[in-house]
Amino acid sequence: MDIENVMTVAQLSEANPAFTEPMIRWWIFNAEKNGFNACLVRVGGRVFIDRAAFELWLDQHRVEILSSPEFETS
Repeated sequence: MDIENVMTVAQLSEANPAFTEPMIRWWIFNAEKNGFNACLVRVGGRVFIDRAAFELWLDQHRVEILSSPEFETS
């Protein structure tokens, strides 16, 4: 883990506006079920996110769009 990759929820959201703070907090609350716990660094009562682990988690949770006429390009 690289210490420069450790971010707060607010910092991660600010760096990536597509991910809102409530969205990230929901992932944290459900971390045991969704595997997000692999991204978390807990120190005392604080919760931080390892950005490199977050990027890997996000990549692993991508959903592929199946072939469909509405998504095909000519």
